[in-house]
Amino acid sequence: MPRIRLDLAYDGSAYRGWAAQPGLATVEGALRDALATIIRREVPVTVAGRTDAGVHARGQVVHLDLSDEEFDGLSRRREIEPAEAMRRRLSGVLGRQAGAVVLHSVREVPGEFDARFSALSRTYTYRIADQQLLWDPLRRQDTAWVRTPLEDRVMDAEAISVLGLKDFGSFCRPREHSTTIRELQDFRIRRGEDGIITALLTADAFCHHMVRALIGACMDVGEGRREPGWLASRLREPSWDQRVRLAPPQGLVLESVAYPEDAQLAGRASQTRAMRPGS
Repeated sequence: MPRIRLDLAYDGSAYRGWAAQPGLATVEGALRDALATIIRREVPVTVAGRTDAGVHARGQVVHLDLSDEEFDGLSRRREIEPAEAMRRRLSGVLGRQAGAVVLHSVREVPGEFDARFSALSRTYTYRIADQQLLWDPLRRQDTAWVRTPLEDRVMDAEAISVLGLKDFGSFCRPREHSTTIRELQDFRIRRGEDGIITALLTADAFCHHMVRALIGACMDVGEGRREPGWLASRLREPSWDQRVRLAPPQGLVLESVAYPEDAQLAGRASQTRAMRPGS
């Protein structure tokens, strides 16, 4: 059975998150409806990382399995590769989403490829406008508006303080039988020449609400609600509680997902599953 990788982007403000939910518009729901239209059956999909309601993606990755007959039949006996035929046909159906979901590429990958467990890392960015003069109504869907000026250098120091392999239980909404140990490989916060503050985060994986909780904590320190050193002190007591502040979802974008070479896919997937039992 051919395993197919899809690379797509979406405007999360149009949906109630990634995961399909009865009666609600979701990215997975839109994708699976489109797949059912061209494949003529329900097609399960596996995603690299679920996103919350209002969160966007430029580099989301999905995999799915088709039969040889289904995949080859997408070309309709024309001189066109099945992957390109699938991209065109699936893009056509997704066009009904008024541009909220864009399919960038379709390719056949080894059967060992797993969009979720084979990933080496995920990278997110987060945009903040902390002055009313910076509030651009044309970008209100991808930028968090903050009324209190933020000390971006203090926020950057907080970000650096939590890098590494740690238990991020104080910044992850708990899920039964899931680990909260993650390796935060990069976390930096900078103010650009345009005045917008942008955070960049890369980790092997992020647990539920981890990115928004980390950004929210940095914002607390940046506006003086918490003392410098707050993030590091929270790591020493890894438990989710009422002190956690989630940053608004609309500033967050899944930028990319990194994978190893084909020969290392199976090993990486096995390693990830062993590290995250029950996740």
